[in-house]
Amino acid sequence: MARASSLIPDVIAGVPDYRAFLTVDELNESSRRLASEFPETVSIWRAGTSRAGDEIPLMKIGKGPRVAFLFGCPHPNEPIGTMMLEYLTRRLVQDDALREALGYTWYVIKCIDPDGTRRNEGWFKGPFTPTHYARNFYRPASFEQTEWTFPIKYKTLDWQTPIPETKALMDVIGQVRPDFMFSLHNSGFGGVYYYVSDECAPMYPVFARLAWDQRLPLSLGEPEMPYARTLAPAIFAMPSTRDSYEYHAKYGTGDPAKAIPAGTSSFDYAREHGTRMTLVCEMPYFYDPRIDDTSPTGVPRRQVVLEAVARDREFHKVLSGLVASIGDRLTAPNPFFVTLGQTIKLGPKNIEAKEGWAKRDPSMDLPATQAQVFDNLYVDRFYRSLSMGMVVQGLDLQIALAPDAELLRARDEAAREFEKWTALLEKEMNYEVIPIKKLVSVQLGAALYMADYLAGGV
Repeated sequence: MARASSLIPDVIAGVPDYRAFLTVDELNESSRRLASEFPETVSIWRAGTSRAGDEIPLMKIGKGPRVAFLFGCPHPNEPIGTMMLEYLTRRLVQDDALREALGYTWYVIKCIDPDGTRRNEGWFKGPFTPTHYARNFYRPASFEQTEWTFPIKYKTLDWQTPIPETKALMDVIGQVRPDFMFSLHNSGFGGVYYYVSDECAPMYPVFARLAWDQRLPLSLGEPEMPYARTLAPAIFAMPSTRDSYEYHAKYGTGDPAKAIPAGTSSFDYAREHGTRMTLVCEMPYFYDPRIDDTSPTGVPRRQVVLEAVARDREFHKVLSGLVASIGDRLTAPNPFFVTLGQTIKLGPKNIEAKEGWAKRDPSMDLPATQAQVFDNLYVDRFYRSLSMGMVVQGLDLQIALAPDAELLRARDEAAREFEKWTALLEKEMNYEVIPIKKLVSVQLGAALYMADYLAGGV
């Protein structure tokens, strides 16, 4: 029997040239079709039901001695993983040699948050620009996120209310006890980076090569989470909610639990249930070459981060004013304003902790790299445009229900702010749109090589 590592390059080379992301309905139909074509290899059953009553299908492929569990859209604006799973599931079914060489039983949920994913489908078919993405972007508040509502009790933090989608994941993890779990996240703007639950040094050059093979930059600026421990360039130990708690305890003021209005992640829960390795492979839809430029600037990193803090405060003031101007005019539940309300509420605590980190962390004395400057002063603008896009969408939703002159004025103001931020992006960023094929190839390679590594390969 061929070794899995010798088969993987050909599998990666076979990724189709996807030009769009599949909708929830398209993903579900594809899974049903695969199970109908290969009933002896594929089975599907309901893992759970979303808050809106949508079925969450769980697919099982193969009968290997090890168990892998992969799930897409842990956040609903992250569909790269759904396309990876779309390809991988069919390839595993049709490629007996690959399936047998890896030696796993594969459990797959293509989309764990169908409700939120449907709210993002406006950008799934393109055009793929930062402006179009931001105008159709949705991400729920943390206490409504599948990935961050697992139960936890740590010091003053006590979260015991998983949402239905999270409960579905908990049930699967508890029942199948995966050896390997892959939570298929992705970022929006930047470079490729990874989180691993346990050190796996032989995999670090493999991860880097997967990005380089696709001519994609590694993310070498600021880490997504300041408390993430670096294992190798763009590879981090998986952070937990406990790490976030201690970060706020060290650099913030007051009860750290007040800055964490949700639970913990699938990683923490899976570790408690015996999972050997959890992997996350983050990658962007857009990148700028500055994201992996590690040349020094001569400007202290502290100065750059504090400038970002000042900009955060300025934006928080603008966003808070816009949302406050809407007042009590919302006449129906509005998911966009639920998220924005949490953003405004937590903003001061997050800004305070970031400022404390900038002022007191010794690494801030070093010169900032070009990548760190770009992350702090430019990439943040991309994420601010997402918040403004959600303001516009939230107002559109309410205005469609009950037109109101004040709301129309607020919507015009929000649209102007949105256009300001997206114009800055288009003007100041030398961004490129990454083909979906490249994004899928990196996540696919990470899944297969990690599975092989855990089976004794690589």
